[in-house]
Amino acid sequence: MAATKPIVLTSHTPRGPAGPGGIRWGAATAQERGPVVGTVSVAAHRNVIGTHSGSYSVYRAVSVAAGRMDPMHRPDLRNTAPVSAIGPHPQWSDARKIVSLDPWGHLVTEAFGEALEKGVDIRPTIAVTQARLTLPEIREAVVLGRLKPDNRILLGRGDIQVTKVALDPVWHLPGIAERFGVTEHQLRRVLFEQTGGMYPELVTRNDLKVFLPPIGGITAYVMGDISTISDRSIPLACRVHDECNGSDVFGSDICTCRPYLTHGIEMCVEMAQQGGAGLVVYNRKEGRALGEVTKFLVYNARKRQDGGDMASTYFERTECVAGVQDARFQELMPDIFHWLGVTRIDRFASMSDMKRDALTSQGIEVVEGVDIPAELIPEDAQVEMEAKKAAGYHTKSEVKKGEDLARVKGRSIT
Repeated sequence: MAATKPIVLTSHTPRGPAGPGGIRWGAATAQERGPVVGTVSVAAHRNVIGTHSGSYSVYRAVSVAAGRMDPMHRPDLRNTAPVSAIGPHPQWSDARKIVSLDPWGHLVTEAFGEALEKGVDIRPTIAVTQARLTLPEIREAVVLGRLKPDNRILLGRGDIQVTKVALDPVWHLPGIAERFGVTEHQLRRVLFEQTGGMYPELVTRNDLKVFLPPIGGITAYVMGDISTISDRSIPLACRVHDECNGSDVFGSDICTCRPYLTHGIEMCVEMAQQGGAGLVVYNRKEGRALGEVTKFLVYNARKRQDGGDMASTYFERTECVAGVQDARFQELMPDIFHWLGVTRIDRFASMSDMKRDALTSQGIEVVEGVDIPAELIPEDAQVEMEAKKAAGYHTKSEVKKGEDLARVKGRSIT
């Protein structure tokens, strides 16, 4: 039998003369930091683990396999520059402040034009555009007189004028490890093992410190002048929301997700109309980062148990199915605030101690927590609310505007 060549996990391809070199995370300028290059067309140019587009990289691969997309395609980035200027802010050059996104990711054509001209396939990981939001809840608020159109923030028919930002995840592995209190070696090994060995460079290429994980990213919606949200003297209202497709999109009434989201948007509009700004941060973490299949399995388990859906067993049934009550982590959430230059949130539409503590631990002041109004809680979501109260996860805010947010017992995961 002829001898077979051993399988090599990954090759250490030398960089070509036009290669971008390494990445100096936390450098003061884009040029000093260097571009993030996750191209698969020229291996010699790569300086990260993984590839661009997050979870959509798999769809791109299928398109290539099906012959519908040229694997050597390079994006034409003409006229794609941000519609609003963002940064740089001092936090960009602090390697501990931003660990999960590329602060220069929206400035690829501006910062790395020379490398692009040399043929390096550098792709934006952040895009900034403008849009209008049309929500029936906001139009209802106009009809009921809670909001009044000003034709600047809120248009005549109840549409909201916003600047919106999409961000793909870019992980600096040493910073991620430090944020979670583990070693970089441990983080790399577990990521490698728990993805079924999908990224061998995690354990074979310690020289590559940046990872583009195949997960969902973040969308941010800004109401008012985006240039003001880094100014502590201008009030900022905010809602940080973790994805819930069933409620957010289809209006399922088993949880408070969409009501809290639209309540937060209304609060942000009101703040922007009063001369401040509003910020909604939407994280792709479906089903408490457990996924929608797991979430629906838990729904069935809760409703079919003896006694029906009960607050006393709400978290128990989740943990029995998923192995954990909540797979979300808020430790990385403050990064987008650092990227936007935010150091103070005046009104925070959340009852979550996890979210608030993550922000304050990163030096972002939270002045006032805002609870969801009782009348917005769907009848079928009462079990969820009572379960959180009983478990100490859900506590009402007891502060007034202008006071520091009081610490309360328990950890809310609303």
